[in-house]
Amino acid sequence: MVWLGINLYLFIDTFQWYEKEDAYLYTRVMLHSTLAWARASAMCLNFNCMLILLPVSRNFISFLRRSNICCRRTLKIQLDKSLMFHKATAYMIVLLTIIHIVAHLINTERYNLGHSKEAGELQNKLSCIGRNPNESYLNPIRNYKTDTTKEILSTVAGVTGFVITLVLVLIMTSSTELIRKSFYELFWYLHHLSIIFITGLLIHGVGQMVQSQTPQSLLLHNVTYCKDYYNEWGEMEQCPMPEFSGKKPVTWKWILGPMVLYMGEKIIRFCRSQQEVIITKVVAHSSGVLELQMRKRGFKMQPGQYIFLQCPLVSQLEWHPFTLTSAPEEEFFSVHVRVVGDWTEALFKAYIPEENVFQEAWKLPRLAVDGPFGTTTTEVFHYQVSVCIAAGIGVTPFASLLKSIWYKCCDPDTELKLQKQHWCFLLWTPSSLQDPTQDVCFLFIH
Repeated sequence: MVWLGINLYLFIDTFQWYEKEDAYLYTRVMLHSTLAWARASAMCLNFNCMLILLPVSRNFISFLRRSNICCRRTLKIQLDKSLMFHKATAYMIVLLTIIHIVAHLINTERYNLGHSKEAGELQNKLSCIGRNPNESYLNPIRNYKTDTTKEILSTVAGVTGFVITLVLVLIMTSSTELIRKSFYELFWYLHHLSIIFITGLLIHGVGQMVQSQTPQSLLLHNVTYCKDYYNEWGEMEQCPMPEFSGKKPVTWKWILGPMVLYMGEKIIRFCRSQQEVIITKVVAHSSGVLELQMRKRGFKMQPGQYIFLQCPLVSQLEWHPFTLTSAPEEEFFSVHVRVVGDWTEALFKAYIPEENVFQEAWKLPRLAVDGPFGTTTTEVFHYQVSVCIAAGIGVTPFASLLKSIWYKCCDPDTELKLQKQHWCFLLWTPSSLQDPTQDVCFLFIH
């Protein structure tokens, strides 16, 4: 709600400013209210593009979880909704992009019509400004009846706008649940086009297409008075020819901080990928599940956390998230990988050859590990009574939690605040999937 409120405030405040500011009076004569629509959506785009990198900065989120900034548990739980916030921000960016594009398409047509007789004498006068040498201009379209599409694509704003819109479409379409689950690699690679998106965003405003009257010109040329005497501009002492200039781009001020933070994330990930990971055990379970038990110097985990795995033999770039199934009390950490796509299938074959030949540990493909990262299951031990509900593969985080509870109960020196644990596990059996009248299997553990 706070995020929506800030978006609404920024949009309304920016909209009203461009509707009332004297420096943009002549620009409003040319473009009407679509000027304010374009600039207000641009302001909110800057704000949301600043935010969208923060939820996927996992080490930053982990830092907030450990720090006193989010000392209250209710606030810490909100950090686990970071991915949901990332998606909501992306949808907002799409909506604002549509508003921004439509507004500027209308602006381009109105700039073009500013040269026609139908536009009115004041618009014609404003469109003619800039034809003399060393004279500033208001209308970026210098000739009437030009192809507005070519005119747009001949500018920095037009080219970068087209590129970042195309990138946004590719990222959003590949982020749908169907594509993400069935073609994770496609989702992963296309998401890295965000580098092009951010770069294009930084360059987008360099052209300064939208012009406003300069502060010096406003002192000499009072728009409230002079707009009615446009035929005498340059002849009246009170109304010299107005001068215009573009607004300097400010997008970099919004996204520089998150960009530096995200680059720091990448550096941390690279450093972690270079740390040695010792694979102590590999187990092939039924139904195409691969268990990997590993060790890593300085690795500390909590129940229910997850890590990102990279296998350079399979892919040099791809990182995939997996929930830890081991307990902190164990001497190793483990994950269970189910074969559901190309990457997991290649990983399974790399560690479990079809010939079923025994492999020495030092001959196994190298793994890189990033994490661990926290989830809300780490809060279970802070309460006397906890209720855990899981369905299907969602039970995986609780494997680590169950093990940890068992280890703590077996250790007489450990004081456990948790007194009672309720578990509810929903399982879709093959019969229930084939026959809707069949009951779903529930497993309750107290």
